[in-house]
Amino acid sequence: MSEPSSSPSAPTETVATDNELLAPDAGQRPLGPTPSQSRFQVDIVTEAAGASDEKSPSTENSAAAPDGPGPDSGVGGEEAKGRFRVVNFADPSGAGSAASPEAAPQEGLQNGDTVMSETSLHSSTGGQHHYHYDTHTNTYYLRTFGHNTIDAVPNIDFYRQTAAPLGEKLIRPTLSELHDELDKEPFEDGFANGDELTPAEEAAAKEAAESKGVVKFGWIKGVLVRCMLNIWGVMLFIRMTWIVGQSGIALSCLIVGMATVVTTITGLSTSAIATNGFVRGGGAYYLISRSLGPEFGGSIGLIFAFANAVAVAMYVVGFAETVVELLNGAGALMTDEINDIRIIGTITVILLLGISVAGMEWEAKAQIFLLIVLITAIINYFIGSFIPLKSKEASGYFGYDASIMWENMGPDFREETFFSVFAIFFPAATGILAGANISGDLADPQMAIPKGTLLAILITGIVYLGVAVSTGSCIVRDASGNMNDTISSQFGANCTDAACKFGFDFSACRSDRSCKYGLHNDFQVMSLVSGFGPIISAGIFSATLSSALASLVSAPKVFQALCKDNIYPGLGMFAKGYGKNNEPLRGYILTFGIALAFILIAELNVIAPIISNFFLASYALINFSVFHASLANSPGWRPSFKYYNMWVSLAGAVLCCVVMFVINWSAALLTNVIVMGLYIYVSYKKPDVNWGSSTQALTYHQALTHTLHLSGVEDHIKNFRPQCLVMTGYPNSRPALLDLVHSFTKNVGLMICGHVRTGYRRPNFKDLATDQARYQRWLLKNETKAFYTPVFAEDLRQGSQYLLQAAGLGRLKPNTLVLGFKNDWRDGDMMNVETYISMIHDSFDFQFGAVILRLKEGLDVSHIQGQDEMLSSQDKSSGTKDVIVSIDTSKDSDGDSSKPSSKATSLQNSPATQKDDDDDGKATTQPLLKKDKKSPTVPLNVSDQRLLEASQQFQKKQGKGTVDVWWLFDDGGLTLLIPYLLTNKKRWKDCKIRVFIGGKINRIDHDRRAMATLLSKFRIDFSDITVLGDVNTKPKKEHVAAFEEMVEPYRLKEDNMELEAAERLKNSEPWRITDNELELYRAKTNRQIRLNELLKEHSSTANLIVMSLPLARKGAVSSALYMAWLEVLSQDLPPILLVRGNHQSVLTFYS
Repeated sequence: MSEPSSSPSAPTETVATDNELLAPDAGQRPLGPTPSQSRFQVDIVTEAAGASDEKSPSTENSAAAPDGPGPDSGVGGEEAKGRFRVVNFADPSGAGSAASPEAAPQEGLQNGDTVMSETSLHSSTGGQHHYHYDTHTNTYYLRTFGHNTIDAVPNIDFYRQTAAPLGEKLIRPTLSELHDELDKEPFEDGFANGDELTPAEEAAAKEAAESKGVVKFGWIKGVLVRCMLNIWGVMLFIRMTWIVGQSGIALSCLIVGMATVVTTITGLSTSAIATNGFVRGGGAYYLISRSLGPEFGGSIGLIFAFANAVAVAMYVVGFAETVVELLNGAGALMTDEINDIRIIGTITVILLLGISVAGMEWEAKAQIFLLIVLITAIINYFIGSFIPLKSKEASGYFGYDASIMWENMGPDFREETFFSVFAIFFPAATGILAGANISGDLADPQMAIPKGTLLAILITGIVYLGVAVSTGSCIVRDASGNMNDTISSQFGANCTDAACKFGFDFSACRSDRSCKYGLHNDFQVMSLVSGFGPIISAGIFSATLSSALASLVSAPKVFQALCKDNIYPGLGMFAKGYGKNNEPLRGYILTFGIALAFILIAELNVIAPIISNFFLASYALINFSVFHASLANSPGWRPSFKYYNMWVSLAGAVLCCVVMFVINWSAALLTNVIVMGLYIYVSYKKPDVNWGSSTQALTYHQALTHTLHLSGVEDHIKNFRPQCLVMTGYPNSRPALLDLVHSFTKNVGLMICGHVRTGYRRPNFKDLATDQARYQRWLLKNETKAFYTPVFAEDLRQGSQYLLQAAGLGRLKPNTLVLGFKNDWRDGDMMNVETYISMIHDSFDFQFGAVILRLKEGLDVSHIQGQDEMLSSQDKSSGTKDVIVSIDTSKDSDGDSSKPSSKATSLQNSPATQKDDDDDGKATTQPLLKKDKKSPTVPLNVSDQRLLEASQQFQKKQGKGTVDVWWLFDDGGLTLLIPYLLTNKKRWKDCKIRVFIGGKINRIDHDRRAMATLLSKFRIDFSDITVLGDVNTKPKKEHVAAFEEMVEPYRLKEDNMELEAAERLKNSEPWRITDNELELYRAKTNRQIRLNELLKEHSSTANLIVMSLPLARKGAVSSALYMAWLEVLSQDLPPILLVRGNHQSVLTFYS
C-alpha cells in the first residue's frame, strides 16, 4: 500500500499506520473466502462532475496516491449518477497480515475491510499496491486501464484452491455480478466451479492461516542434502566393498548403473509431476494420489510410509553393526553380537526419535552436520587409497595396481548371484524421494524437487562408481591379516594371485574359507584403506544416522498426509499435527514402533529386500503416473519440467516391476497383492474426493473416442438397446417410473431423465445448471445409471420437443419416450391433455417408440411431506443445510419469492410439468430435501400412504409371479424385448413371461404354435401362450355406458349447433370429440373396453402387464377420445406398461 501523500509520485513504502488503519483484524481473520473478505458488492453511487482540489482531514491518514495519470483523487459530489461503488473486496497483498493482531479496524470503513485496487492484482503476494480512495463515501474504486470497473484483471490469487501459504484465495467477480441486471440480487455465498474445499483442503487452509513463523527449506538444504545423505546410506561404507568382491568391478559398475537408470527415470517423472501444479506435504503419496487418483495413491501411500518406517530399522541396524564391530575389536561386547546390535539399535532409534520430535529445524541442522562428516569420510577414504602402507598389506591393501584391478574385474560369486547382490545394493539408491517426502516443508517444491533430486542422483552415482573402481583396484579379495603369510621360495612358482606380486600368499586361508580380511570378508575394509580410520567410522555413523533420520521424518509426514485425506477412515487420529510446523507426533510414535520391531530382526541382508520391493512399487507408480497423464492428454497436464518422455516413464515403470521380481519374486508377489488389496478396498469405499486425476482424464478421453467411433458405425438389429428418455420431472418425484425403467436399461441402454421446467417469468438458467449437478449427484448416490437433463420451455410439449431433438450424443441418443400416465386428466385444464397427447404424437414423428406406465395409485410423490429423504447429504460439500422446502407451485415457480431464506437452494417445481404429467390432481409442491429432525412429522392420509408404498414396489425383489405380455400388434418387437430385459434382472428373475395374443376362435392352436415357434427362434423363454379369440366380442353394456358418461363432458355435439359455431369451438378447444369421430371409431372404442375386461379376467394378479399401446391417427382422433381410450384400457389393473415401438425390428433370429 502506498504511503499517504498529496502527490501521485509519492514513494510507495508500506507503513504500519496504514495497515493498522485499513486492514481487518489480522488475528481474527476467518479462514477461506468469506462474504466480507472476497466478494464484490455493487451499488449505484455518485460520480463527481469535477475533481475536488481540497482534501478532507481524514485523507491525510487514509488516502492513497492514485495510480491513474489524472488528479482524480478526490472524487466527490452526490449529484452525478451511474458509478458503481465497490466494497468488501479482499486485499491479497498481505497488508492484513502485516498489521498487528491487536490493531482494531477503523469504524469509518465498511466492515473494516480494504478494497483492493486492480492495479495490484498483477502482483501475487507482495509489491506495491495502489488504491484510489473516495473520501466522501469511504469507498475504493477499482481502477483498470484508467476506468472504474468491477471486472478484475488476471491475478494468481483467483486461481488458488485454498488460503494457501503463498497467499490468500480471492474470488473473482462472478458472471452474474458483471452481467445480471441491477434489480436482481446476484450475490450468493459459495465457491466458483469445482472450487469447493474438501476437508483436507480446509485443513490445509487452517494450517496456512496458522503458519506464521514456519520453517521452510530451499532446494539445497531441503532436497539435495537430504537425498545425498539418504542415498549414501549404509551401503557406501559397509557393503560397497563386499559387492565389488562378489561381482567384480565391471558388474559392480553395471549394478550401480542399473540402479541409477531406474532412479534417474523416476527422478525425471517425479520432477514432471512435482512441477505440474502446487505440491503440498505428503511426498510420493501426494504426487501419486493427485495424478492417478485416491485408489492408487491410498494403496501406495500406506506401503510407502511403512517402507520408510522399515528403512529406519535398516539404517539403524547398519549403524549398530559398525558399533558392535568396534566393540568386538576392543573386546568390549556386552553379550553376543546379535543382541548387542539389538540393544544399540534400540538406544539409537530412541535418540533419533527425540531429534525428530524436537522439530524440523533441529533435524535439518543435524542433517547438515552429518553431511559434512560424511563428505569428510569419503575424501578421507580417497586420500588414504593413495597412501599404501606396509602394515596394511597383510590385510589385503596394496595400493593401486593394474594386476589387482584386472584380477577383481570379473565376478567371484560365493553363495550369491548377480541379482541377489543387486537386491542388496538397490536400497542404497532408494533415497531419491527424501526431498519430495517433505514437500510440505519446502519453500518452492516445484523448483526444489527437480533440481535437488536429479543433482543428488548424479553426484551419488559418480561417488558409488568411484568407490567401486577404487576399492577393486587396490584391495585383493581375500587376505589373512597375518604378516607371516609370505611366499616361501619353494611354493613361489605356484602363486598366481595379484598378492603374490607383493610377496603375500593368501591361498591357504582362501582354500579353507578362514580369511578374515579382503573385499569378500571384511565389511570395514574402507576404514583400513582410509587416511585416518576413525573418520570412516564417523562417516558410517553419519551415513546411517542421517538416512535413518530422513526416513524417520518421511514416514510420519507421508502417513499424516494420507490420514488427512481420510482415505482410510480408521486412521484419522494420525492426521493431527502439533506445533507451528504441524508435526505429526502420533505418526512419529507409530513409526518408532514399526522400526523397533524390525530392529529386533538385527539382520541387514534380511531387511533390505523387503524395503526394496515397497520402494520399487512406489517408483513404478510414479513413472506410470507420468505415462498415464501424458496418455490421457488432459489440458491440465502441463509440467514446467520438460525433460521427460511418456515412453521412457513407461519403460521406467516396467523396469521397476522387473527389478522387483528379480530382487525377490515372493516379496514382489506379496507387495503386488497388498497394493491390489488396498486398491480394491479404496475403490470399494469410494472416498469423496475429486483431485482431477489422470484416471478421470483418460476415462473422458476414452469415452469421447468411443462415442465418436460409435457414430461411424451403422446400427444393427442385434445391437438394439432401448435408450429411454423418461419424463420424470425431478428424478425423485416419480420413483416408480425411474425404478422400472432403470430395471431394464441398467447396464443395457441409455436412460435420460427429462425434465421440462416452465415459468411465467424469465427462466433462471443458473438454477437450472445447479439443479442439473445436484440431481445428477442424487442419481449417482442412489446407484441409478441415468442422466438428468432439464430444459426451460414455454410449455411441456415444446420442452419435450427440445429433448426429443437434442438429448443424447451421437449414437448415445434416446429412441424411446417414456411417460407416466396422466391420472388427473379429467380434473384440470383439458389443454394440458392436448399437450400430453401431442407429446405421444411427437415421439412417433421423431421415429421414437413410446411407453406409458400407469399405477392405479399414481406416480408423483413430490407433494408428500417428509417422503424418504429425497435429497440426502450429498449436498454437504456445497455447505447447504438440509431443510424441508414445501412451496405451492400455483405461484410462479422461478420467482425470487419462492426461495427459502436459508442457504438451501430451493428446488423449484415446474407447474406445467407437474400438472400436465401429474397423476392425482392435488396441488403439487416441490420435492423435499432431507427431512429436518426437529420438524414435526405430518401423518399421511390413506391415499398418500398407498401412493408411497406403490412408488417403492419396483425397488423390492419381485417374488414368483408373472409378467403378462399382451402383444396384440407387431411394433417391431419392443413390446416383447422390454419384458425379456426385465426378467433378466435379479429383482425380476423369478417372474415368468406369459404371452397373450389376439386370434380367431377356429385357429387358436395354430396361432399358439406359430407364436411359440417365433418366441423360440427369438430365444425368449415363456411359461404360457394364450390366444384370445374373443377380443372383438362386444363389451358389457354397463362398461360402454360408463365410457359414454366419461366422455360426455368432452364432446363437441356439433349436431346441436350451427356449423360455424361448431368450427369456432373446435378451433378454440381442439381436444373436443365430434359426434362423427365418436361414431367412426365406435369399434375401436369397444375394443379398448373389451380388452380391459379381458385384462381383469386374465392378468389381475400379474406383477406387471406389458401391452401394445393403441395408436390414434394424428388429426383424426381428438386428444380427449385418445385419452379416454387409454383410461378405459388401463383402469383398475396392476402396474401396466403400454408400449409401442417405432415399427422397426428390434429383435432378430439371425446370428
